Amino acid sequence: MGAQGISVKISGMNFEALPPLIERYKSDPEGVYATWFIAGEERVKAFRSIRRGVKATTEAIAQNTFGTDFKGSPLEVVLTAITEQKQVFQGAAHPFYWKPKLRIPDIYENRDNQKLFGAALETCLNATREEQVLGALSRIAHAQIKGLGPAMASIVYFLHPTLVPPFNTAMVNGFNALFEDKKKLGSWDSYLTMREVIVATNESVKNQLSKDLGAFAGLLFEIGMGRLPVSTHRASDFLPDKEKAEKAARLRHAEVVAQKQEESLHTRMQWHLIKLGRALGYEVHVARNDRHCNCEGQAFAQLTRPDLPPMGWSPEVLDTVRLIDVLWLHKKSGEIVCAFEVEKSTSIYSGILRMEDLARSVPDCACHFYLVAPAKREGEVMAQLNRPAFRDDLRGFPFAYLPFDALEKHADAMATFGESRDILAKIARRPQGSSA
Repeated sequence: MGAQGISVKISGMNFEALPPLIERYKSDPEGVYATWFIAGEERVKAFRSIRRGVKATTEAIAQNTFGTDFKGSPLEVVLTAITEQKQVFQGAAHPFYWKPKLRIPDIYENRDNQKLFGAALETCLNATREEQVLGALSRIAHAQIKGLGPAMASIVYFLHPTLVPPFNTAMVNGFNALFEDKKKLGSWDSYLTMREVIVATNESVKNQLSKDLGAFAGLLFEIGMGRLPVSTHRASDFLPDKEKAEKAARLRHAEVVAQKQEESLHTRMQWHLIKLGRALGYEVHVARNDRHCNCEGQAFAQLTRPDLPPMGWSPEVLDTVRLIDVLWLHKKSGEIVCAFEVEKSTSIYSGILRMEDLARSVPDCACHFYLVAPAKREGEVMAQLNRPAFRDDLRGFPFAYLPFDALEKHADAMATFGESRDILAKIARRPQGSSA
């Protein structure tokens, strides 16, 4: 779509009404801007993990080991990590489920289509310029693979967040309400046109939002869900009715309350690990976005290192390691002794991906890796660690699971009687194939 087409479409929108709309969006403490885009630590952590998952997907397609179903494929890992990004990405995996009766999306049994899909992801993965990304999207759109629509944009968003906005039903509804349009959900043409309008509009308000198009996509999502009305007459054809909007608001409130409770528990588990690591004689590093936290009057910033010691890692590896929830380090060498990812109600996939990333990225890594999660999730954690997609990659690495209740109950005793990380073996549970 040319520049003239963009200006015509955007000119139909009331730009004077947009800044106040954005301010209402940003000031909503239960909206996706506050709970996902700004405060959601999982969003920041997800980018490199999802990139690694996309790389595994393209490699599996190239080696013809991708499989004939969504379940069990490396693509499932990617989409599950994406759907863990709270409300805004709920349902992102559904378009990729293999539907045998409809034979869609046709990337599981049709090898040629599978290779086209893999090639598009590979191009986006390695692209350094906008035209390369848009060229890949245009080619996959032109291929008209049955059932493979612009939901793929939600994957590419995590590869190029300043170039490609995510795409789902609520965002389309929000776009149509905001721009008085009638774009279609499953249409690549609609998506590519929407993208140009979103990019141009975002440029005009970037001082209010962000270069990251996730912020604008969140605005569209809130409009489309009926939580942020544009105007009664404009939105009436696209937004849910009052009862549905009120139900969505109640559900969102319940999710936010639950999230705050989980964050409190997450902080407490980090605190136990920080205290235990220090008692065992290690230096401790806490995720850089958690250094402001405190528990029982003890500030994490005063208990932990301000940063990691220089280890000669690449900037990408360093960025990943800095976001791991808790690290124990040898005082003299600075070597990572243990890495802990504290998972609550979501993020099992993302946590495993981050740990795998560390294991694969650090040369001669002798670290022990732990997923710390509620006891009720033990079956899920073990099932994921034993999945073929992870089990083969993690074979030989010392991965284990620590239950919340066991850590809470025994942390002080382990701090008193333990001499090294080996004390964790008393409460750790290991998956098949993991080193002792």
